[in-house]
Amino acid sequence: MLKSRATQVDNFLTGYLNAAAQNGEIARPERLVSAMRHGVLNGGKRIRPFFVMEIAQMLGAEEGLALYPAAGLECLHSYSLVHDDLPAMDDDELRRGKPTVHIAYDEATAILAGDALLTLAFDLTVHEKSGLLPKTQVELVRSLARDSGVGGMVGGQQLDLDNENKDAGEDMISRIHAMKTGALIRYSCEAGAIIAGSDQEERQNIRRYGELVGLAFQLADDLLDVTSDAASMGKATGKDADAGKSTLIAIHGVEWALKRLDQLVEEAESLLAPYGEKADIIRAATQFVAKRQS
Repeated sequence: MLKSRATQVDNFLTGYLNAAAQNGEIARPERLVSAMRHGVLNGGKRIRPFFVMEIAQMLGAEEGLALYPAAGLECLHSYSLVHDDLPAMDDDELRRGKPTVHIAYDEATAILAGDALLTLAFDLTVHEKSGLLPKTQVELVRSLARDSGVGGMVGGQQLDLDNENKDAGEDMISRIHAMKTGALIRYSCEAGAIIAGSDQEERQNIRRYGELVGLAFQLADDLLDVTSDAASMGKATGKDADAGKSTLIAIHGVEWALKRLDQLVEEAESLLAPYGEKADIIRAATQFVAKRQS
């Protein structure tokens, strides 16, 4: 199902990201579009749009309603990776086993490609062809902006940079994880509830589920940075230690991290109990996030 949803999103973005100007646009520079495609259509699990689409369906949304915001979220996530890979940030040359955008093109084009993917994310979220009610679109944009901006993903990246080569405590590391990685996964889950028209109680329940999955995702990523290799990961490993970043694994060790992952999965799955068999795919995704090997 993860592959199926990824194919849906990839097919949509392949068709949308072409040289033909959309309604209201003046022109699309060919090199910029090519760099955008390189940044977003280069593989990846599409776990964030998967959660948007599958949680919306679990909660009773009409099939297809989640596609535009799910694709928009993948654009936003991809913009963050394009910018994170820049020399001024993480200075990475590989992403998903391929040259990063600034290596394949140039640094200026990579910055512009990231900018364009970010703005496209909001365009798709409120797209006139999405089938979503204006009220739903407003709720999605508000939540996406707050989870991806200064108080969410971008703020988390700043805190991560601020704490390089410092002995960051466990509270700060957890805050960085919750913001830099967790906030966007939290949004991906809550977005499904917004699309399905859930009430506030259900939205908060699903949002909390997303928080836990986000923490598990980052902890699993940190484990892979320690235990995996570049060929398996499709990017450089050992980067945290090289960059002088404090991690929970450095503080507590691998065995603690494995036990903590089990705790996060257990708590997250407990929030899915009210949905019975309808949540089976989401339960499987919870396990996948924690146990993935790449």
